[in-house]
Amino acid sequence: MKSKRIGIYAGTFDPIHAGHLAFALQAISAAELDHIYFLPERKPRDKQGVEHFGHRVAMLNRAVRPHPQFEVIELVDISLTVKRTLTELAKQFPKDQLVFLMGSDVAGHLPQWPHSDKLLRTCELVIGIRDTHELEVVQQEIESWATKPLAATVFTSHAPEVTSSKVRDALRTGQLTTGLLTSVAHYSNKHWLYVSVPTS
Repeated sequence: MKSKRIGIYAGTFDPIHAGHLAFALQAISAAELDHIYFLPERKPRDKQGVEHFGHRVAMLNRAVRPHPQFEVIELVDISLTVKRTLTELAKQFPKDQLVFLMGSDVAGHLPQWPHSDKLLRTCELVIGIRDTHELEVVQQEIESWATKPLAATVFTSHAPEVTSSKVRDALRTGQLTTGLLTSVAHYSNKHWLYVSVPTS
């Protein structure tokens, strides 16, 4: 069987928004990916008040449904790490090339991750430039890394200003905002997500 180029898009997705989908669609073309798996983290580090994992997965599944090249994958680990996560993914995709998708804000810290050299030596990266970063600067930073990635595709995202925090604020106040997916709005409203209910 011919090996495939598999994109892995890990994140909190609290909630998923149009910016995530736009970036993934760009990555399909720019890095010639066969398929992208969205990998939600059960308990993200350094983040408080994250919505329940089950709700985030449900919104992800609804958001990727119109895109045949997208799928959601779940791992049992509470938090994602290079050592354990990369090993599990290698078991599921033993003959495929793994390509990790991330924003430039995440990529900036990648060399400090434990065992990051293992990821960089064996995997490719697709990096989307956020609105607070410049493409040339990020490319220079990658060149300065002690361990270079197998390959790195860097481009400016179509919706770099869209963030999950802006979407959560809009859902909390019942407002519309750029990047809010209809499927997410319907699910969130149905289950009363991101709404602060005052206690008496």
